[in-house]
Amino acid sequence: MTLYVLDYGAGNVQSLANSLTKLGYTFQWVKCPADFDNASKLIFPGVGAFQTAIEYLTDRHLLEPLRRYISSGRPYFGICIGLQILFQSSTEAESVKGLGIIPSSIERFDDSMKAVPHMGWNRTFFVGQVTSEATVGVSDSEAYYFVHSYKAGYDSSSSDVPAKWVHTISQYGQERFASSVRHGNVFATQFHPEKSGLAGMTVLDQWLKSSDLDNTSIPSSIISKSLPQKDGFIRRIVACLDVRANDDGDLVVTKGDQYDVREKFSSAGLSVKSAGAVRNLGKPVTLAERYYLAGADEICFLNITSFRSSPLHDQPMLAVVRAAAEKVYVPLTIGGGIKDFIDPDGTFRPAVEVAGTYFRAGADKVSIGSDAVFAVEKLLANNNQPTGTSSIETIAKMYGRQAVVVSADPKRSYIDPETYNGQHSDEIVRGDDGKAWWYQCTVSGGRELRELSVIQLARGVELLGAGEILLNSIDRDGTGQGFDLDLINLVKRAVNIPVVASSGAGSVSHFMDVFNSTKVEAALAAGIFHRGEIKIPDIKEALSFKGINIRKFNTNS
Repeated sequence: MTLYVLDYGAGNVQSLANSLTKLGYTFQWVKCPADFDNASKLIFPGVGAFQTAIEYLTDRHLLEPLRRYISSGRPYFGICIGLQILFQSSTEAESVKGLGIIPSSIERFDDSMKAVPHMGWNRTFFVGQVTSEATVGVSDSEAYYFVHSYKAGYDSSSSDVPAKWVHTISQYGQERFASSVRHGNVFATQFHPEKSGLAGMTVLDQWLKSSDLDNTSIPSSIISKSLPQKDGFIRRIVACLDVRANDDGDLVVTKGDQYDVREKFSSAGLSVKSAGAVRNLGKPVTLAERYYLAGADEICFLNITSFRSSPLHDQPMLAVVRAAAEKVYVPLTIGGGIKDFIDPDGTFRPAVEVAGTYFRAGADKVSIGSDAVFAVEKLLANNNQPTGTSSIETIAKMYGRQAVVVSADPKRSYIDPETYNGQHSDEIVRGDDGKAWWYQCTVSGGRELRELSVIQLARGVELLGAGEILLNSIDRDGTGQGFDLDLINLVKRAVNIPVVASSGAGSVSHFMDVFNSTKVEAALAAGIFHRGEIKIPDIKEALSFKGINIRKFNTNS
C-alpha cells in the first residue's frame, strides 16, 4: 500500500499524521499532480471554507488529478472538507463548483434553535442493516467529534443526498445530516476520526486495512425509513491548563486567581523557599494525557507566560502543543499571544501566521482574549462595519470560524438600578439579594476594566467571525462557588455560536447545574482537576445518571 495524504493548507492535519503514525502506518504528502498516480490509497482531511479548498486545489493544479484519482476506483477517504468537496456545490459559496461526484448540495445549519457551528461530539446511526465488514469501523454506540457549519442534509422520505451514498446519519437539534457517505471506492466522514479518540482510531485503522471497498457498499434497497428521531449532540467536559514558565524557565501547569500564581507563605507548611515560587501543579503534556485518558472531551492550553509577546519564538509552548498532539486524540485549543505583533528585529507578524504555526504544531483551535476586546471596540467605533483586519477575521477567513475561540473575562459592575441610566441599562441583572449589576469586560487577565459590556463583546466577536466563546468569570474564578449562571444565560441568549462555561466549578453538582439551568454546550474546569479534587469520570457518571447526554469514556483510549 502506498498511502498519500492531501493537505490543502488549512487546519490541523498534524493530528491525522500523528494518528497514522500511532497506528503504525507510513504515508507521503501529496506535493504535485504526479503523486496521485503513485497513490494506492488517498486521505483528504481538513477544515475550513468550501471555496478556499476548491481554489487551493485549482491553483495548484490538483483538482482534476484528484477527480481522476477517485474515478480510477482506488480508495479515497475524505474527512470534513474532504467530504464536502465531493458534492456539486455549497451554499457557503454558491458560485463555486465542487467535484460533483455526489449530485446534491451542501447547506448551512439552521441556527434559529441551536448554536452554529455544530461543534462537539455527536452520535451516528446507520441507515440500513449492515454487516460489521460494511461499517468501516464506524459504530452507532460511539460518539465522534464534529466541527462544521455546513452539512449534507438528510431526510428519509426525500433525501438531499442520493440514498446509495448515505452510510450514517447524525442529528443536531431537529436537523439530520449525512455524517458519513460511502459508495464504491469512496468513503468520507463529516466527523474527524483523528480527534475522536479510540473510536476514531478504529475507523482509520479499519479503512486502511480494507483491501476492497467496492463490494461492501450499502444497497439502497435496505435504507431505513424509520430512523430514530433523536438529537445526538453531547455536552463537553473541557480540561484547561494554564501554562507558564517558572523561575527556572521550565513550563509548568499553574493556577491562581486572576493569574496570581505565586505561592503564599502560610503556617500550613510552605517552606520559605516555596513561598513566592510559581505554583507548580504538574507538567503540561503529562496532565493533558492524563485528562484525555480519563475522558476529557477537549483540552485547552492557555499560555500565560511572559514570553508570549513573541509567540513565533515561543518554542517551548510550540513544543508542548506538538508533544501533546502525539498523545492526545481529542481537540486541542491554544490561547495566549494570538495577535498581530512586531518581532524584536522589527518584522511584522500577523495573527493568522501565529495561528497557522500552532495549527501545524497540532492545535485545532486558537483562543483570543484581550485582542478580541480591542477588535470589538474598533468595530463599534466603525458603526459595526467589519474591516477584515482583526485577528478574528483574518484567522476565520483562512481556517474557518470554527478555528477561532474568544476567551472573555467579564466582571460584575454593581449599580443602583433606581438611579442608573448608563448605556448598559438593558443588560442589568438583579440578584435575589437586591443587588444589581452589568457585566463589564476586562483585559490582561482581569487586571484592566474596559467600558465594553460582555453582551457587546459576544455579539461583536460573532459578527467578526468567531466560532465559539469561552466564557470566564472574574468574580467566580477560583472560588469553587459554581458557574455564574446569570452570566451564562445572558450571553447564550445574545449569540448563536457555542459557549463554553468557565470559572467557579467546585463540585460535581456545579456541572449538573450549568447543564440543567443553561443551554451551554460545554463546561470547563482547571484547578479542581489539577489538585485531584474532582475526577472527570465522576462528573460524567453523575451527568449520565441525570440523563444529560455525555460521551462515554474509555480508559484504554
